[in-house]
Amino acid sequence: MDTNEIVTAYCAAWNETDEAKRTALLERSWADDGVYGDPTATVEGRAALIAHIGGFQSMMPGHTIDIESGVDTYGTVFRFAWVMRNGGDVAHEGVDFGELAADGRIRRIVGFFGPFPPLSP
Repeated sequence: MDTNEIVTAYCAAWNETDEAKRTALLERSWADDGVYGDPTATVEGRAALIAHIGGFQSMMPGHTIDIESGVDTYGTVFRFAWVMRNGGDVAHEGVDFGELAADGRIRRIVGFFGPFPPLSP
């Protein structure tokens, strides 16, 4: 799979409520020892990410995470924009930066929420 397909499968896992299907999506897209981090959590390994996404879905029922841009790549690193929706309303937006493992699956994601902060005077 190319990086776009990997990121698409990863993002689909955030919207998959069936744990077996979510696991299958992450087996295709997430390295065994991948690390996920955002301002609210850091999780290590695929099993931990599967559980983390399940926890997100429990806390935010009805919310989806959707890719909002193309996937920008440079070597083994990439970035893309996303939005969290509650029905049709945008609840949150952000950008993820990632790195691919040697096998092409995601080795690391670092997520940022919201727009960039303003410049300090």
